[in-house]
Amino acid sequence: MRKLLYNARLLTERGLWPSGWLLIEEGIIRQIGQDAPPSTPDAGRIDLQGSLLAPGLIDVHVHGALGMDVMDADPEALRQMARFYAQHGVTSFLATTTTDAPDRLLAAVKNVAQVMAEGTGGAELLGTHVEGPYIDQGRRGAQDPAHIRAPQPDEYRRLFDTGAVRLITVAPEAPQVDELIAFALEHGAAVSIGHTRASYELVRHVVELGANQATHLFNGMEPLHHRDPGVVGAALTLDDVYCQLIADNVHIHPAVLKLAVRAKGTGRILLITDAMRGAGMPDGEYNLGGLAVTVLHGEARLPDGTLAGSTLTLDRALVNIMAATGLSLMDVLPMATANPARALNMPQKGVIAEGKDADLIVLDDQARVMLTFVGGETVYRR
Repeated sequence: MRKLLYNARLLTERGLWPSGWLLIEEGIIRQIGQDAPPSTPDAGRIDLQGSLLAPGLIDVHVHGALGMDVMDADPEALRQMARFYAQHGVTSFLATTTTDAPDRLLAAVKNVAQVMAEGTGGAELLGTHVEGPYIDQGRRGAQDPAHIRAPQPDEYRRLFDTGAVRLITVAPEAPQVDELIAFALEHGAAVSIGHTRASYELVRHVVELGANQATHLFNGMEPLHHRDPGVVGAALTLDDVYCQLIADNVHIHPAVLKLAVRAKGTGRILLITDAMRGAGMPDGEYNLGGLAVTVLHGEARLPDGTLAGSTLTLDRALVNIMAATGLSLMDVLPMATANPARALNMPQKGVIAEGKDADLIVLDDQARVMLTFVGGETVYRR
């Protein structure tokens, strides 16, 4: 059935319309307009009473929630996670893996491919973000050191053969990484730089090859040094690089969030959650990639104090980045909508325009999620 959403503050790719409407048909935005909506007797009409109608949020880096994890390789776990994310305004996401044995990693990616074909009933599963195992031991963070390894063509070919890999994080110093980057790009995946001690020059080299993101900037990499800028300096100054940020005020101080946005501009920031099993759950004992994790006061850490993902939700990340930078909701929304869609080369996503996917959220004046639509279907109502 067609749907007409009207009486909304409509955030289009051409700017904010104070009084707008849009018509959805077969999961696609067919028409948008301002002021009085058209007469559509065959469409279900939803009066949004002046609320903000915006593109749905896209999380390119999220591991789990509700006690479940992508590495469980369980279809129902992915569906429950997708419904939880939709409650927080996420309309699509990449199920993110952790470093593990080859058979377990392949099982997780195959499971993602299966659920992509079947649907989730919540946020759309766009594919897999393979984070590791081709990373640096010294900057592994909460990745299992026993399974970090050099890129193996036979292994990564099997992962890509599933058709589910849309993003892969690699350390530029990994052996034969140039071949891996070329292979990933040929198969339609984006490449991100992370868990690395690479030099500025090496990062620039892989960016020239086509890598376009920095995985959770500032975390899992050497800190910025004025004579040795490294990954942070490269990511902040190379124009082609999108910077993933975990805006939970734990992984990154608010002042540094502000610094990153000033350096990159709003068009090259990707807000991510890096959420793990503890998201949506009480404090307690969990695991991430086979490593024991304690969540206390919402912070997830290994026994040695290393941060191990987050319990952040993407709607909260928007609020935090607004507070850190002084920017408006209109300014920061692209960091979780249009920017990730561009970074993944998915032009159907991330904006409100005719012909685009009807992945939409309705927000109140406090940026709280009231409604979430995926492909024009209501998947969450507050």
